[in-house]
Amino acid sequence: MFVQIGALIIATSLIQLAVGFFNTFLSLRLTAEHFGPGLNGLILSAYFAGFTVGAMVSGRLIRRIGHIRSYAAFAGMVVVATAMIPLLVQPLVWIVCRLIVGIGCVGLFITTESWLNAKARADQRGRVFSIYMVGTFVALAIGQLLISVVVMASAAPFFIIMGLFSLALVIMSTTRAEAPGLASEGSLGLGELSQRAPTAVIGCVVGGLVNSAFYALVPAWMLDEGTDQSTIALFMFVAVLGGLAFQIPVGRLSDRGDRRIVLIGLALGFATTALLLVVLPHTLAIVLPLAALLGGFMSTLYPVCVAYALDHMSSDRMVAVSGKLILVNGFGSALGPLIGATVMARMGINGLLYFMAVATAVLAAVVARRIRVRAPPAHVARPFDILDPMTAPILQEPEESPRDSAAA
Repeated sequence: MFVQIGALIIATSLIQLAVGFFNTFLSLRLTAEHFGPGLNGLILSAYFAGFTVGAMVSGRLIRRIGHIRSYAAFAGMVVVATAMIPLLVQPLVWIVCRLIVGIGCVGLFITTESWLNAKARADQRGRVFSIYMVGTFVALAIGQLLISVVVMASAAPFFIIMGLFSLALVIMSTTRAEAPGLASEGSLGLGELSQRAPTAVIGCVVGGLVNSAFYALVPAWMLDEGTDQSTIALFMFVAVLGGLAFQIPVGRLSDRGDRRIVLIGLALGFATTALLLVVLPHTLAIVLPLAALLGGFMSTLYPVCVAYALDHMSSDRMVAVSGKLILVNGFGSALGPLIGATVMARMGINGLLYFMAVATAVLAAVVARRIRVRAPPAHVARPFDILDPMTAPILQEPEESPRDSAAA
């Protein structure tokens, strides 16, 4: 079983490496294309919009044609769209291509993770997904380091991305692991979720907002300020590792009491760190620890919100809850680069940091008010999951049924 699962994890790690590299690289590449802040924001947001759309439709395709064929279709979409970007340097083409890449990526993640969930026994599932997520974060971090060795103005980065996705497709197409079926789950309307766990919904929106704005726009600003590529790569590498380092400690802390208090701490921690990045000198000795803190605080907003929402729901609706929250998070992620690019065009990097700090401070205030009017729910016994909605929607099958639409 572990040999079969190993192929799935290796293939997905290659994809995560490509995604981590692609998102940062494109942010840097856009500074040289001179499309303007508005169009740059649309291009960067298109990936997250595609990710959200793909989360809604990929389940139907997997059920209709199976896991391996779906995987091939999603990977093929990404390769074709990536190949079109350097061939047609037009804003509208890049927006459409990034939308397609987002759809394909989330389809690949959902295909892989539903496959892993079906193959791993219940007593081994926690270990399997821990290995899976460690591989994910390590691959994302390595993807940042690739930034230091590529020529931004060449087509080589696109060839690297296409090669990684193609290699993952070869591994998955030749795996001996039997493709599973998808079990049906309890449904849930977004309106019901918003009524029962509004804190989780708001937190996921803000989490998506700051995550996408940070990863999409900060590298571009650094390049525009004359920062060399190796320093940008190191900064982003440290931010990703900070996200990994915070996961388990924050998860355990949230399991011990009211998760909303932990959420307030994360939001205020992010806001404070963002403001410190404004006022403190921009030396590596100061900036790198702050990057690790920013990565840690913002990467744990989403899993704490998911855990809080699941405390309000029965076990048969866990997948439906996660599916709806990734859609909400995707909505925030699509807005992040759009709003952030506009603010940064007027106020520079300080404006972007102020924007993210205000967003997380407002989240902390809203959650504090909720604590005053509502007692915390009883915690649901479940294994701790390391979650990153923009790279790995763990066990999420967010397909929306007609009854979901009516409820929402």
